[in-house]
Amino acid sequence: MQNPKNPVIAIGLDAAQPPLLEEWMSKGYLKNLSRLREQGIYSRLRNFKDSNVETAWTTFATGCRPQKTGYWAAMGFREGTYETETRAAYDYKEFRPFTALGEDYRVITFDVPQLRLNTQTQGLQIGAWGAHSPQIPSSSIPESLYQEIIDKHGPHPGLHNDYAVCLDVKTTMQLEERFVTGIERRSAICQDLLQRQPWDLFLTVFSESHGGGHVFWHLSQPDHPLHEKLRPQVSHDPLLAVYQAMDKAIGEILTQAPENAHVVLFSDHGTGAATIDLPSFIFLPEFLYRYSFPGKCGIGDGKTSEPLPPPITKMKWNFWERHLWGQKNDPNPIRRFLRRETPTRIFKLIEPYLDTRGEFDLISPFQLKRQGETVVPWNPAQWYKPLWPKMKAFAIPSFAEGYIRINLKGREPNGIVDPSEYDAVCDDLCEKLHALKDPRKGIPMVSHIVRTRENAADRNPKLPDADLIVVWQEEYATDVMESPEYGRFGPLPPYRAASHRSEGFILATGPDIAPGSTLSSGHVLDLAPSILDLMGAPIPEHMEGQPLPLRTNQPVASGGIEC
Repeated sequence: MQNPKNPVIAIGLDAAQPPLLEEWMSKGYLKNLSRLREQGIYSRLRNFKDSNVETAWTTFATGCRPQKTGYWAAMGFREGTYETETRAAYDYKEFRPFTALGEDYRVITFDVPQLRLNTQTQGLQIGAWGAHSPQIPSSSIPESLYQEIIDKHGPHPGLHNDYAVCLDVKTTMQLEERFVTGIERRSAICQDLLQRQPWDLFLTVFSESHGGGHVFWHLSQPDHPLHEKLRPQVSHDPLLAVYQAMDKAIGEILTQAPENAHVVLFSDHGTGAATIDLPSFIFLPEFLYRYSFPGKCGIGDGKTSEPLPPPITKMKWNFWERHLWGQKNDPNPIRRFLRRETPTRIFKLIEPYLDTRGEFDLISPFQLKRQGETVVPWNPAQWYKPLWPKMKAFAIPSFAEGYIRINLKGREPNGIVDPSEYDAVCDDLCEKLHALKDPRKGIPMVSHIVRTRENAADRNPKLPDADLIVVWQEEYATDVMESPEYGRFGPLPPYRAASHRSEGFILATGPDIAPGSTLSSGHVLDLAPSILDLMGAPIPEHMEGQPLPLRTNQPVASGGIEC
């Protein structure tokens, strides 16, 4: 039997890091969140350690694991080719979002990442106003509402424009104003929407904790290797400023909450110093290049016999891919010098003549652009794509964990690994990956490796495109890697200051929720069932999580999620 209806305001803090949030609440920096914590219940939430980044919002919206939805990444690999494609958000055709409650419940959703507009949701919907990587078009139901909101309150200045290379401190700090302005406008829009019509669920997400974490972590948190060098260049903690602006806005939004409303604050994954970016973006593609072509080196050649250079704290050029491409291995000293030292305006003129391709050469990001390819700065795996047909295994571009595809005969157009050798190649790769070390700390680079298929013939369409998912260590934001067989990779400059962690949180207040209480455990899969339970709404059978025992004397659901 469902509970009586109570309205719920659910506010996400995208990629907010629970330990950081807890520290700042305890120090009194986040006054509204601290007050809500005293009034309600709090818990950290687990997420999947090998698939929490690109799948987090789909997991939240559907209440399903990626193994069930088949959604693993916004970018995909097109089987039968050597091409990648943009898939954007999950289509919700098989498993609808929990907000699709039909005519019995009135719902307002505003700017929830990767939540597509849904005709089964009765109420107001606005997508991609300011979300970080929304993966859906900017739109609304009713159709005129999006432009009406823009005309009245303004756009989010950070939409598709909330990133900077972390070594460029001046450009990075310019983002703070975009984030704070976006937060102020978000607060005004939420208050506006809350007053427009009766509602049972109001759902919105602050994106600024996500973008702010990526760009400001090294200027805020001492666990980042660049903190000591770069923090003195700024006058204050910009990440704290973003969190405090969100805290203020949350207080403003909740002035519109009815007295009987439940309030749920949450994140479905977190943020920490960037331990994913360089390993997945460049080290893994380069490792697989050296693995497939013994004796060859593409980018970042370093000699383990030489002293380890210090971390790069200033790039010669102001865009990351130019600096990386300057590290391309080239036996010709003149080309090598010109690639690394030529001013940008001259480099643009001579680059087509510098980067004529040989049999084992990479393709430059500049040539990719000339060919009409969509090139994003964090994606050097693309530079190796012309060589994928000749490689035993290659790295599929990924935002998060390392994705390895075996170049399998009968599956890839020019497969070179026989199905009978599939397990042996996977074993060999795993052994060599586990041997990788961060030479600055002497720690293994790889936490663990997930083998996604039981055998070479497995064509389950819901499996990820990768045959192996490499989960990197989270102890240290490395800039250099070493292999016993393939030498040194780097040092290379970081792109973002932070990448993601698997832990989220929930904080809830309202009727029958005991002040100052704590949950022992929970999973991100439990978020949607918990919100529906607080509303008194039915929980779809496809959901794999359970309502968390948020209210006093509420029984704990049986079962649980293994991570």
